[in-house]
Amino acid sequence: MKNILETFYTALNNCDGPTMASCYHDDVVFKDPTFGILEGERAKAMWLMLCGSQNGDNFSIEFSKIETTENNGSAHWEAKYVFSKTGRKVHNKVDASFEFKDGLIIKHTDEFNLHKWAKQAMGIKGLLFGGMKFFKNKVQAQTNSALDAYIVKKKAV
Repeated sequence: MKNILETFYTALNNCDGPTMASCYHDDVVFKDPTFGILEGERAKAMWLMLCGSQNGDNFSIEFSKIETTENNGSAHWEAKYVFSKTGRKVHNKVDASFEFKDGLIIKHTDEFNLHKWAKQAMGIKGLLFGGMKFFKNKVQAQTNSALDAYIVKKKAV
C-alpha cells in the first residue's frame, strides 16, 4: 500500500489529477477542512480541478512519513503554492490518514490548521476570521460551489 501513496503524492507534485483519481476506490470518502466531506466521483473531481488550476512553477509538494499496513496508512505532506484568489504564498502542512480496499484508497482524511492556512492565503481576513466556524462553513461552501461548476463544465465537454 506504500506504493499507492507514493504514486498518489508523486502525481500531486506533478499536477497529474488523472493518476491521483486512479488511486481512489470508486466509493472513496475524502475529508479536509476546506472541502468538508466528498464522496466517490466528487472526491476524484476535486483533485482533477485542483491539479488543473495549478501552474507548475508556483506549486510543489513534499511528502514524508508514509506508513502503511494492509488496511491503513498515514503520511505527512507539505504544499507550497500561490493562492489564486489573492496571489499570496501558502505553505500548508498536512497530516493524512488512509484506509484501503481492493488495493486502492477508500478513505482519505487530510488534517491541517485552517486558521494558519487562512492567514497565509487571505491575509488580515484570514487572521481575524480563519479560526471561526462561520469562516470554515463559508470556505466549504465556496470550494464546493467551485467543484460543482467544474463538474458541470467537465460533463459539458
